[in-house]
Amino acid sequence: MATRSIVRATKKGTRLDQLQLLANKLATEVEACDDPRLLPQLAKQYRETIRELDELKGMGQDDDEIGEILAQREADGCAGAVR
Repeated sequence: MATRSIVRATKKGTRLDQLQLLANKLATEVEACDDPRLLPQLAKQYRETIRELDELKGMGQDDDEIGEILAQREADGCAGAVR
């Protein structure tokens, strides 16, 4: 991925691009943080961003049990039905 700004990614990039750039920015900020009051907030946001990235990247993987269930329900024609 080419070096891009968060502003440009927000305007023209995908959600994945945006989150990757945000994660990089947060990682840089966490490493450079000298204020012990700000570090927990930055670390929490970094963890949440990484978690969301993992969720987005994992949406199409075969080991996604919930995705498999939803795909099966959709194939059955009952995606919105309660079972």
